[in-house]
Amino acid sequence: MRTGNALPVSTRSKAKVCRGGHPAHLIAAFVLLCATVLVLAMTSKAYSQVEIRGPKSVADLAQRLQDAVVNISTTQTVKGSQGIPLPRVPKGSPFEDFFEDFFNNQRRPNRPRRVNSLGSGFVIDESGLIVTNNHVIDGADEIFVNFNDNTKLKVEKIIGTDSKTDIALLQVKSDKPLKALKFGDSNRMRVGDWVMAIGNPFGLGGTVTLGIISAKKRDINSGPYDEFIQTDAAINRGNSGGPLFNMDGDVIGLNTAIISPTGGSIGIGFAVPSNTATHVIDQLRRFGETRRGLLGVRIQSVTDSIAESLGMEKPTGALVASVTPGSPAESAGIKVGDVILTFDGKEVENMRILPKLVARTSIGKTVDVVILRDDNRETVTVTIGRMEERPTKVAAKTEEKEPEKTSLLGLSLSELTDELRTKFKIDKKVLGVVITEVSPDSDAAQKNIATGQVIVEVQGTKVKTPDEVKTQVAEKKKSGKKSVLLLIADGKGELRFVAVPVEE
Repeated sequence: MRTGNALPVSTRSKAKVCRGGHPAHLIAAFVLLCATVLVLAMTSKAYSQVEIRGPKSVADLAQRLQDAVVNISTTQTVKGSQGIPLPRVPKGSPFEDFFEDFFNNQRRPNRPRRVNSLGSGFVIDESGLIVTNNHVIDGADEIFVNFNDNTKLKVEKIIGTDSKTDIALLQVKSDKPLKALKFGDSNRMRVGDWVMAIGNPFGLGGTVTLGIISAKKRDINSGPYDEFIQTDAAINRGNSGGPLFNMDGDVIGLNTAIISPTGGSIGIGFAVPSNTATHVIDQLRRFGETRRGLLGVRIQSVTDSIAESLGMEKPTGALVASVTPGSPAESAGIKVGDVILTFDGKEVENMRILPKLVARTSIGKTVDVVILRDDNRETVTVTIGRMEERPTKVAAKTEEKEPEKTSLLGLSLSELTDELRTKFKIDKKVLGVVITEVSPDSDAAQKNIATGQVIVEVQGTKVKTPDEVKTQVAEKKKSGKKSVLLLIADGKGELRFVAVPVEE
């Protein structure tokens, strides 16, 4: 039989050769390979499309988390007029008395009334610890927490609040252990990662929204430690205090603010990063308050012109504009004009980073601070104090002399006299050379240098006379500097650095 005479597959494959001279099994393998590549490409494309559209469903995730997210309602007693405002009526109008009687009867001036407000929060400990925003409960007479199963509990204690990060920690008492959420690492989140918010927008309760992280470390000028996560997940009024989750169900943010001309979501919401929140919450649990570190300096940004005047390759770090007497910074030898480059091993890329690093440092901890001084990098050791400590500055004394005057850099300069101190309201503790006139078309004017301000230092050297200013400027110009760094004080003694181009 034909089938009985058939050769084994491998033998037949070797015997049968196609017209091009290649074994048939190689052709079959090539076809199979092409088909596999095509299938993988199509699968990859389909997968990419799914990823672009977003997760297929977050229903299981939302169901697992909703019981730990709460609605917060508050009541507050306020005083003030209430009712329909009195319309403007022309004096002498025949209806003037009628309108006044009618609308004044409708209004109830200065009568206390109850005001309700709503927000969100979430459980962080099964014993009944709940986190929300400080602005949600600020000034409240009573606070109630409403759970997903319709359980309603009254807040027994406000453990602590922190207005600078807008965080509050509350305590409720429950007959059964509560379901708690855990925090994730906000530093690991990237722009473009999917996030989910659960909260109580407009009092609707249990609302789930989905979006991505639009940006990180946003500064919206709401406080000294702004570094918000920005998201396009819908956040509205009432979402404040609610959690922002990653796709593992960890809390990576505390929804706090929105930008909206209408009061509703336009896709720009902000959340306090979990790494910021956990530090504050831990202190509230331990102390009932926040205890932030203190360095004792006032700083400003290093601009391009300031960097050039200091011989820096690029603008980086935080420029020390003043040092508080008796502070940890003064004890460590940090001086006005130093540029702080690193703090406790962490790079200070810009001015706003330093206050956050210092604030999170434990009180009493000794850290290394790398500074730039006179073109040299130096390391100083600082023992961090507590922020609430505000040593009083000691006023300096000054001697009166015959006023000396000169003009340069678009400025008219004079020695300080009692007469000029009185004229420009300059505090006695301020020492230096007073600016009596500023040319309106000068670079100095464009940089907001004004009459009545005082030049305290020129390129790190203290000055008392206009001639000393002139000498320092001439030296910097001779050395090839394109600009000179001035330390300027206002009448109250607040200091700032300004780099002014030297005259050609």
